[in-house]
Amino acid sequence: MAKKIFYTATKLLKGFFVFLFAIVLLVNLFILLSGRTYLYKGAVNSYLIGKTGPDIYDLGIFPSATIKRPKREFKWLKNAKYNQYTLSQSETKLHEETKSTAFLVFKGDELLFEKYWEQHQVGTVSNAFSAAKTVVALLVGIAIDEKKIKSLDEPVGDFIPAFKSDDKKTITIRHLMQMASGLDWEESGKNPLSSNAESYYGTDLYGLVCRQKGIDAPGKKFKYQSGNSQLLSFVVEQATGMQIWEYAQEKLWLKIGAQSDAFWSLDSENGTAKAFCCLYATAQDFGKIGRLIANYGSWNGQQVISEKFVKEMFTNKAPITSDGIENIYYGLHIWTYNDGEDDIYYCRGILGQYVVTIPSKKLVFVRLGHKQIPYLTYDQYLKDKAEGKPVEIKNIDQPKDFIEFVKTAKRIAESVK
Repeated sequence: MAKKIFYTATKLLKGFFVFLFAIVLLVNLFILLSGRTYLYKGAVNSYLIGKTGPDIYDLGIFPSATIKRPKREFKWLKNAKYNQYTLSQSETKLHEETKSTAFLVFKGDELLFEKYWEQHQVGTVSNAFSAAKTVVALLVGIAIDEKKIKSLDEPVGDFIPAFKSDDKKTITIRHLMQMASGLDWEESGKNPLSSNAESYYGTDLYGLVCRQKGIDAPGKKFKYQSGNSQLLSFVVEQATGMQIWEYAQEKLWLKIGAQSDAFWSLDSENGTAKAFCCLYATAQDFGKIGRLIANYGSWNGQQVISEKFVKEMFTNKAPITSDGIENIYYGLHIWTYNDGEDDIYYCRGILGQYVVTIPSKKLVFVRLGHKQIPYLTYDQYLKDKAEGKPVEIKNIDQPKDFIEFVKTAKRIAESVK
């Protein structure tokens, strides 16, 4: 009897390993035949080490370019009531649930509040993810100010030959800035076969974005696509003759008195910057980007970016969203929101990276971390409204944690008066 059980178990085990081998073989054949070899790097640096995707501390797994800090640092002044605010139980719970690593609040030139979690410290750099998109937009504005780009309405094809083709020749820089290019980029933070996954783990960003096809009329509909931001970085590089990180160093990092070097991940050694994401900096330096935006491009009396351009970033929106409703939440590569009191403009990353500005109050806050609470979708809004639940259309596409962080930052600002 025991012999028979052993024989059956051995047979089943053998069958399992044959099945497993077949699956592994088929997966590898798919990867090789489809050309998606980036999946190997993705698996090694996520699933095989217990992660589910990109992380804020991924700097070491990719080549990177250094954006050097200036010799003279702009130092935040500490408010007389610096760090006297105590987070409430509910505020603390939100930070714990979303795995915050940094939360800083600034007003004018002053640092009001600063708290770090886990191994994160004042000098720690971490990935801003898509918050970097707004930095790219600021560099576009500077290139226009310097007349290296004629205007937002200049065709992308003037800088990138692949965009001279019939299906893409009418796409302008403005369309990319509006996230209204009409291209076929597949945006997804979870699908390993998406354009995003290939852009993050792949080694040919230029080829990837140039292979996109035009499928909709540009300028008509907002559709968030990281490929648009990457294209903007190539436009800046062609217009200025400088790598995007070199231009960022000269025109931004040195001007705002950054405290630390920043880093931009590359797709390969000496390769292309992942401009759509992957800008690593300290929380205090991200706060300086916020201060620049809150001051409409001015830094200590010097106009780093024209006020006109920054204001246009806030107001110039694609007319409708992919849901067919008015676009009230995205300008030119910057998120917009009104909480009922103030107009708010902010940079946003997929894991809850926020660089938030409230210009009317000279208020800026930075939140970094590992998790973001999902935003209200249009479908959920319609469902909640039909069920009589209290819901506001202004909160569509605004992460729930972001809305709460705005309230906390305002409470902190009130507490130091």
